[in-house]
Amino acid sequence: MYRVFEALDELVAIVEEARGVPMTAGCVVPRGDVLELLDDVRDAIPGELDDAQDVLDHRDKLVSDARTGAEKTISSANAEATSTVENAREEADRLLADAKAHADRMVAEATAHAESLVADATARADATIADAEHEYETLTERGRVESARSIDAGKAAYERSVAEGLAEQERLVSQTEVVQSAHAESARVIDAAHAESDRLRTECDLYVDTKFAEFEEILSGTLRSVGRGRQQLRTGSGVPSYDTDFADSRGEGRSRY
Repeated sequence: MYRVFEALDELVAIVEEARGVPMTAGCVVPRGDVLELLDDVRDAIPGELDDAQDVLDHRDKLVSDARTGAEKTISSANAEATSTVENAREEADRLLADAKAHADRMVAEATAHAESLVADATARADATIADAEHEYETLTERGRVESARSIDAGKAAYERSVAEGLAEQERLVSQTEVVQSAHAESARVIDAAHAESDRLRTECDLYVDTKFAEFEEILSGTLRSVGRGRQQLRTGSGVPSYDTDFADSRGEGRSRY
């Protein structure tokens, strides 16, 4: 192919350099040189054309092979991608099912644990309330008995003092010179009896109020313990330290009694 272009270039140069024919567009060229160059072109063209055709045929085969290989590669890649997607979807479904089952199991266990904690806290609260009510009734009854005893003692002392005053008044009523002093002594004894009765009543009321204050403190400690237990249940921090607080509050209350 190179010789063909070279011969054509030489022909062009000969024509361009040829001497022109006057009054015409023609020119005078060396016949032998032109014919020789044309023979070179004739000899070179068939071989070059065959080589070019071979290259074209080989190119078509390469393109066809490449297209076939590409189609096979694309088909294989599509099949592999489809298989991979299916496997990934199955694995994702399996993992999702396992995660859901695990989550359901954890929720069921947490619910059961929470219900157990609530039931235990409720039972402890009921027991605490029952003990508190029993303690309240005991203290109330004790205060009632102590108050009644103090009132009875005050009444007996008052009646005894009044009787002694009346007896002393009757004994002295016949003595004119000591009547005024007898009246004064009788009034003093009666006033003392009233004062003693009031003192005993005040001490009884103070005793009952003190017992009620101690019982109120025990109930406050119990309610605080129950409140802490409920708060820990709501925040999910585990079993509250209910027994210790309750034992401390009850131990303190019993030591006071």
